[in-house]
Amino acid sequence: MTTVAYDFDVIAWAQEQAALLRSGQFSLLDIEHIAEEIEDVGKSEQRELLSRMVVLLAHLLKWQYQAERRSNSWRLTIIGQRKEVAYALKEMPSLKAKFRDPEWVDLLWAKAIAHAASETGLSVFPETCPWSFQQMMDIDFWPNG
Repeated sequence: MTTVAYDFDVIAWAQEQAALLRSGQFSLLDIEHIAEEIEDVGKSEQRELLSRMVVLLAHLLKWQYQAERRSNSWRLTIIGQRKEVAYALKEMPSLKAKFRDPEWVDLLWAKAIAHAASETGLSVFPETCPWSFQQMMDIDFWPNG
């Protein structure tokens, strides 16, 4: 049995669990909460991928639909997000499966449209994403408006 309650102080609990693991005291581990924390690591990475993709797509939409307002800042944001997404997918290849999940892709697109609409005031964006994943990530792809 652990001495620090998971719900009371998760940091102290985690430190205690790590010490128990290192000392081989497996019978004292809080297995259920450890399993939850491990699952949450994956969820955190998925949320970060979603966030980066939303920013990337919103900026690609702005680039296409507000050609007159294109800026170096937008260009740098697009380049930066492409690099961060590529890095995440290289470090965690299992995240690529998210792009085959229609519900996740729909959520991603809806969030990107909402982000772009809030920044531009426009409501002319397509219902579904017009670009392939390869286009989104291609350093030479810049949608024309």
